[in-house]
Amino acid sequence: MKESRSTEFLGFDVESAHAGRAIFRLDVRPNHKQIHGVVHGGILAALADTTAAIAAYTAIPRGTEIDTVELNINYLEPVSGGRIKAHARVLRAGRNFVVTECEIFNESGSLAAKALLTFGATAGHSLYK
Repeated sequence: MKESRSTEFLGFDVESAHAGRAIFRLDVRPNHKQIHGVVHGGILAALADTTAAIAAYTAIPRGTEIDTVELNINYLEPVSGGRIKAHARVLRAGRNFVVTECEIFNESGSLAAKALLTFGATAGHSLYK
């Protein structure tokens, strides 16, 4: 799997990734926050997208390329700082799509956001093993 420069730029760190699951963490920095002092929703969406994509990659044939085709996220409470974690899992890997969910927890362990994401095989690739 190729490394993404955006993951490094945004400060996302992988804790684990295997068997259709992935966990990432983010130590919130000032540049992650919007004008009201909480983590910008786009940062949380990018964290969910990255974590879910890695979970998806662990459930499909090696070398297969996928892209995000849908991301729906519900922001449940603001994240003011500290270390946050994203837990993603594959719900279903089908012929052409992988459906995942990702939950983001604030530093105290409270659920801050929940996302449902769909990834599709890119042209010339199949999700068949």
